[in-house]
Amino acid sequence: MTAAIDIFLILHFIGLAAIIGSWMTVLRAPRVIPGMLHGAILQVVSGLALVGLNEANDATLNHTKVAVKLVIAVVILVLAVVGLRQQKATVASESGVAVATSTVTLAQAIGILAVANVIIAVVW
Repeated sequence: MTAAIDIFLILHFIGLAAIIGSWMTVLRAPRVIPGMLHGAILQVVSGLALVGLNEANDATLNHTKVAVKLVIAVVILVLAVVGLRQQKATVASESGVAVATSTVTLAQAIGILAVANVIIAVVW
């Protein structure tokens, strides 16, 4: 059981690195990129797997902390999906300036929320 927990923990860190790394990559010209979406999916799936495996292993969990982190991860996932869809709409439309501006905000929100999730994981 501990091997499975370790594997999912590594996957969880890889998802985190994908989100924050993608955000750092586009920091000068913020936009939502597929790496943010892929990292968010990996974070949510591996996080839920970690909770399930730890519950099955009779570990003591702080369910409030888990719930807060899950809500933040799902918000990141939704923002990544919305941002990528808006960017595709920008490419297809003629007036892409207003849409592109909103994806800047989404990209920044994704990065800030990912860092907040790390802070919650470490400090709480």
